[in-house]
Amino acid sequence: MFGSESKFESSVRQIPFSQEKVFAKLSDLNNLESVRDRLPADKVESLSFDSDSVSVNVPPVGDISFRIIEREEPKCIKFETEKSPVPLNLWIQLLPVTDDSCKMKLTIKAELNPFIKGMVSGPLQEGLEKIAETLSMLDYK
Repeated sequence: MFGSESKFESSVRQIPFSQEKVFAKLSDLNNLESVRDRLPADKVESLSFDSDSVSVNVPPVGDISFRIIEREEPKCIKFETEKSPVPLNLWIQLLPVTDDSCKMKLTIKAELNPFIKGMVSGPLQEGLEKIAETLSMLDYK
């Protein structure tokens, strides 16, 4: 069976920093060092990254690697998986609210067959919300 495109979106998060500051921090993955201690040890076993890619081991899923494929300053950062049980793309979208705040939404698009979709939809949506929550609480100074 062939997969169909499935789309998952996080809730919109308010961030009390400018769109430019948030984009600058999130578009360089070396800045993930500041979130390493916020990751739940029972959900994430390892985290490694450079400026353009991030790899994480998530039991029981396994190793997942993302690479930034496009930066549209200061609005959007697009990722695709390099290593993943399910190939997918991730977007971080940023919209200005005021000079000192912005809104953020995360979107995942994946090609999922109906069998896989039934198994991964819940965990994917839950993971997306946790990532959005963590990113919305970072200090973007």
